[in-house]
Order: sequence, then structure tokens, then C-alpha cells
Amino acid sequence: MKRAIAGLAILAALIALGSLLAGELGLIAAGGSQEAGDGKPGDGGDTRKADRQSGPGMDQERGDALDPDPSLPEDEAAETMRRLARIGARFGARGGEWVEIELPEEYQNQPVPAASGRDFTTDFSRAAISYEDIIAGGPPKDGIPSIDEPRFITVGEADQWLEASEPVILFRHEGQARIYPLQILTWHEIVNDQFSGLPIAVTYCPLCNTGMVFDRRFYDEVLELGVSGRLIYSNMIMYDRQTESWWIQATGQGIAGKFAGQRLRLLPSGMLSWADAREAYPEAEVLSRDTGHRRNYGRNPYAGYDSAERPFLYRGPEVVPAGSNPMERVLTVYHGEAVEAVPYSLLEREGVVELELDGRRVVVFWQSGTASALDAQRVPEGRDVGSAAAYYAEIAGRSVSFERYNDRIRDRDTGSTWDIAGRAVDGDLAGAVLEQALSVEHFLFSYRAFHTGRP
Repeated sequence: MKRAIAGLAILAALIALGSLLAGELGLIAAGGSQEAGDGKPGDGGDTRKADRQSGPGMDQERGDALDPDPSLPEDEAAETMRRLARIGARFGARGGEWVEIELPEEYQNQPVPAASGRDFTTDFSRAAISYEDIIAGGPPKDGIPSIDEPRFITVGEADQWLEASEPVILFRHEGQARIYPLQILTWHEIVNDQFSGLPIAVTYCPLCNTGMVFDRRFYDEVLELGVSGRLIYSNMIMYDRQTESWWIQATGQGIAGKFAGQRLRLLPSGMLSWADAREAYPEAEVLSRDTGHRRNYGRNPYAGYDSAERPFLYRGPEVVPAGSNPMERVLTVYHGEAVEAVPYSLLEREGVVELELDGRRVVVFWQSGTASALDAQRVPEGRDVGSAAAYYAEIAGRSVSFERYNDRIRDRDTGSTWDIAGRAVDGDLAGAVLEQALSVEHFLFSYRAFHTGRP
């Protein structure tokens, strides 16, 4: 009952927020056009191996995707599998490079998605999925404004308004780091950035809790991404401003237009607390709140969302088994063609979880102290949900084993202590840094919707 009430409260809050922004910013009524930038978000311990554990909605033998609900009729279950397989995340593939593929014949030349023909120049005759799975998220195209000319400040300057427990996305490249606070990303969802010569898009979908960094280079283009105002299974659909192709954020897959069936390249990143990020990288650059848009940064427009009974605006197959919490957090880890999902409940209990993916050893660390960005009215007041990060379990080509000991992470070989950012902070290996593995935090429903049916 509490979750149902929370869901209604979220819906009411978002409607009220839309009305508030419309009044403040002079927005045109829903269904009409509006200028980009004038919208709202709408849319001592033992180490355990994940493949020996079960979690909410997870297989008993391993943490990856299950088949759809076995109560479905056989033909309906088969169709569900086909639909999910077509949008499944395959980050082991050659993202960022053109791949010759044959688009499903039944999805070509579909009617244009509702209310999209007048807003987009997309070649909607080319599609990788059925447009019936796409819904409007509330704001129109660019109603949630991406940040296209980001400004950055020092850690010391950001410390004046960021609180220790606030979640941030940390991105490392060529020994440098940039930090993107969720209190800003919640309102913008995409930052088009250029970091040390690398064009990147830092993205966050609040409805799925997926923070992901993509290489913006694709084929012979450097793409600039925007928020389409459309959703698939509660996940943000992005579009590129070069061809107006549509892309699923959770999978990096092009689903409509010139780049239908192609994939963006996912880059390693992590979602940590501000305290952990600033301690690990005190010289990092931090995304400024000087975005060119008027927003109440620090306030959470999705208060109570991650305690809701069901995800907001989810219109898709029932992929979460009865009795499981669809809003359970999991860390999804990728290597090669393999994927593993590790529930936060397991990580909180064990502290360190070891995986083997496609012949490569990966270790997942967990640490308390990170607030949920989707809980309280103010982001830093959210309940402590912790943070998780995945790394390759090797140093200079040598395999290393880790454990939790006295609430700290240490390696078994030297007893050196490691932090959530993958750095050895004391001991014989002090100064060493682990290589990040590809990983994405999801809610359970989102993980299963975009990974069930993977070949």
C-alpha cells in the first residue's frame, strides 16, 4: 500500500512540477512545441562469487538474465523473448563502428510514432524494433535540455554546494578525471562533453537509474545527443542531432533512422559518492551548475520514486517475477559477450564479489555512504544505498584476489587496502590503480527488460 501511495505521489509531483515549470518558464501547453531548454524531467568477511548466489529475480546458478515469466502462454512468452532480444544490451560488440546488419523486415515502413512526424526529420522507415513499444514521456523533443556547452569548476569550488553523500558519475581518461553530479544530471539527462580530445556523452536516466558514458564518435560522425521526450520500457530514448536517429540509452542501440541497428561505444565510468570521488581525484574537474538553464539543483523531482511499487511509465513485458522488487538495485557488469548482474543486497552483505566473464576475472567492490538520488526531496538527504564499482582483478598482468576485512577492502596477496575508486591507498601496492570494467547500475526491472533474451 505504501508503495502504491508513493507511486501516486510521484505522478502528482511530476504533474505539479510540470505545471510549476510551465508557469515559471512560459512553456506552451503539452502537445504543442516549446523551445529547447524549457522542460522538466518526466521521464573479515568471506568473498562470494556471484555465480553461486541468488538475488531478487536472479537465476540460482548465476546473476544474469532469466526467461520471461513462466506463467505466460507459450506463444506470448516466445514473442516476449523475441522483442527483448532485439533490444538487448551487447556492449561486447564493436560499438561505435558501422556493422552491416539486416533490419527485421516486419519493422520496416511502420507508421511514424505518434506526434513525432512534425518534430523529427528521422527516417522512420528504418527501424530495429516495433514502434508500439515507444511511449511519450511527457516533455517533447528537447523539453529536457541537454547540456551542450558544459562548464567546469574545481573540487574546492564544488565542495561549497555538494554534500559528502551525494551521488556523482566519475569518468577517468588518460590519467585525468571529471565528475558529473546527479543533482544536475537529474534535470538534464545528457551532457555533451569533450574531454582530453575525446567526445563523450554523459547520460543519466532517472527512471532506470542508469548512468552511462558513451563515445560520441560513430562511423564518420561526431554525434551530439539530445533527449527525444520518448521512452521505451521507462528508459530514455536519445536522438542525435546529425541524423536524428533514435537511440536507447540503456543499450546504446540505434532503433530508428539512419543508424537503426547500430550501437554506440560504452565507456567505463562509476557512480560514487561525492566524498569518495573528491578524495580519489582532488584535482578533478566538476560539472558546474552554471548550465545556462534555470533549475533548482539539489532538489529531487523524483522524490520517493525508488520506493514505488512499480516503475513510472513502464509499458512493456512483465519481466520481474512475482515477489521480487522491481526497484532493487543491481550492478550489471560486461566483458566480451558476457554479462553478469550483482544485486546490491548481496554486495552490501559481502562487500566484495568476484566474477569470471568470458575468461576474465572481475571484482566488484561495494561501500556505504552514497545517498539515493531518487528518494528524499533533497538529493543529499536520500537514504544510504551505497555504491558499487567493477574492476579487472589483476595488477601488471598478475591476478589478484580481494576480500572485505574489518569493513575495508584488501587484497589477499599483500594486505594492501583499496578504496571504492579502485586505488590501493596503503600497503605494498599503495598508488596502484585497477582497470575499470564496463558496468552500469540498473533497477532490477530495467536490467531484466534490456538483458532478458540475450543470445
